[in-house]
Amino acid sequence: MTRAVVLGGSRGIGKAISDSLKSIGINVFAASKNDIDTSDLNSVRQFLEKNTQTDILVLNTGGPTPKPFSAITEEDWNLYHNQLFLGFCTILQNIKISDNGYIFLISSNVIKEPNAKLIISSAYRAAFSEIFKVLSKEYAQKNISCINIAPGPINTDRTQELIENVEEFEKSLPMKRLGNPEEIGNFVKAIIENNIKYLSGVTINFDGANSNHIF
Repeated sequence: MTRAVVLGGSRGIGKAISDSLKSIGINVFAASKNDIDTSDLNSVRQFLEKNTQTDILVLNTGGPTPKPFSAITEEDWNLYHNQLFLGFCTILQNIKISDNGYIFLISSNVIKEPNAKLIISSAYRAAFSEIFKVLSKEYAQKNISCINIAPGPINTDRTQELIENVEEFEKSLPMKRLGNPEEIGNFVKAIIENNIKYLSGVTINFDGANSNHIF
């Protein structure tokens, strides 16, 4: 049976992906923060001792509390350097992805449009996205597809925390609504279910036409 490991799989976008993959008979390990905390490298190493191989890997984690640059501490930088960057690098260096498998990175639209309130997230998510892009060429030699999904405003607890008045914010969006986590889950499911392999090394802006950039 095909196996998937979904980080942050107990809530939000991660849970939606986990549920969608389960619906097509995939054996999903929906890892919660109790299973792996990517900000804690010891936790990452312990996780990798038990999870050495998978067919599908979804790299997904929450982000930092919004802070102006002047208020960011050295502790903040170190914490999220691990959570958003080094933890993921350590995972990819130590977990084997089966030939013909998939790796999905759930990043953020801040990798293309940096946010002044989310400077840490903008920096480290963009940095890991560069690593992921480079590695996609290496993984392609084993027919492993690497897809970076960059969500915009999605209806999750995280979005509710970041936006004061969600109803007013929705009015400013092109589609007049937040995206649903299930839409991302169904996108991931469709890629796998239809064996779409040539879509690799790409970043998918999942933002309902909200972004201003072309690429």
